[in-house]
Amino acid sequence: MLSARSVAVRPEFEISAVACRSDHTRWSPPEVRGGHRVVLVRRGRFRRRCAGVTAELDASLAYLGVPGEEESFAHPCGGDLCTSISVAPELWRTLAGERTEAGAVYVDPALDLAHRRVLAAAGSGDADYALAEELLALLATAIARTATGPTPGAAATRDRALVAAAREAIAADHPAAGTLLSLAELLGASPYRLSRAFPRELGVTVTHYRHRVRIGRALDRIEAGEPDLGGLAADLGYADQAHFTRTLRRHTGQTPNALRRLLGPGR
Repeated sequence: MLSARSVAVRPEFEISAVACRSDHTRWSPPEVRGGHRVVLVRRGRFRRRCAGVTAELDASLAYLGVPGEEESFAHPCGGDLCTSISVAPELWRTLAGERTEAGAVYVDPALDLAHRRVLAAAGSGDADYALAEELLALLATAIARTATGPTPGAAATRDRALVAAAREAIAADHPAAGTLLSLAELLGASPYRLSRAFPRELGVTVTHYRHRVRIGRALDRIEAGEPDLGGLAADLGYADQAHFTRTLRRHTGQTPNALRRLLGPGR
């Protein structure tokens, strides 16, 4: 079951919260979409197949769609919640020129924060300035990072499956995901192959990806009003609060206290 709720509508853009409560492994019938759009996952994960390439989408991997694409979806892991941003052709051209590339977009902590700031601004009541400003920053970043997809071939297909399995283990906090060596052993791959596959598939190292997952959890808790930053740092596996603060600043440009002001309840 698919449902969509409009978050903000203007002639130049529309932001919707799209929820899917399906639980099936089969692919949906192919459909052709019109218009440019950026889709970011807020919760859950699902699969998208387009131009013969399957992407495993979750909060760390979004996608950019362009007019005329034929796409299918599968939801083998249950429900999910996404933010879908549709962009009018005129606004798209001001951001991307004549580029028509589509594909996966790696959502690093900075882009994750931009997504959260758009949603926070959508509740401000100022769609014409506050929301528009945050939205333009998000779109420009996402468009600049659009990947055309991994190089086709058997090796690329194996890399894609390996990285997908590693992402799942890291997201699930599997005990073997505690170190690169034990993660590679769990997946039946050499550490060297695993460490090489991530940059080829996502454009970032496996170390960077693990940081991204932990920072996403930190942002969730800060957004929910977490009062104990020291406890949060310990829960996420950082050596101490100072290490946690340095990591957040490096990846998002903000300290935990600044993020509280940007995202916390009562902002």
